[in-house]
Order: sequence, then structure tokens, then C-alpha cells
Amino acid sequence: MESLRAFYRIGHGPSSSHTMAPRRAAEIFKSRFPQAHSFSVTLCGSLAATGRGHLTDQAIAAAFGEIPIQVQWRSREV
Repeated sequence: MESLRAFYRIGHGPSSSHTMAPRRAAEIFKSRFPQAHSFSVTLCGSLAATGRGHLTDQAIAAAFGEIPIQVQWRSREV
């Protein structure tokens, strides 16, 4: 059996579930579109409702690095 460390990871911010997947998605988009000069990110549902407090936008910005991003918060959209 693998250790528990293989199953659980500690992410950025107070809620890893609100930072790890969005950051990974940002990394994927950045790798697929390496010539992009900026990105627009739309966070919906719980990611938008609690994202600022859970540092979701900061995790996404860290993944894009120097590339400017615009984050839209749409908590009422699922």
C-alpha cells in the first residue's frame, strides 16, 4: 500500500480544494497557449463565492506568473 502522502497534498491558502485544481487548470491553459499575452478567468459557484478568502485568484495568478490575468467572479452561476 502507498503512503497517505501519495493521496493527500497540501496546497496554497486555507482551502487546498479551492486552490489546487484551479492552479492546475491554469497551468494546463498556459502550456496549451504559450503565445498568449493575457488570460481571462471566470470562477463560478463556490469557487467564486469563497475564492477570495481561500486565495483561489492568487493561486491562479501564481500559475500564470508574469502573464496578466483578469478574474471574473460569478458566484450565482454553476
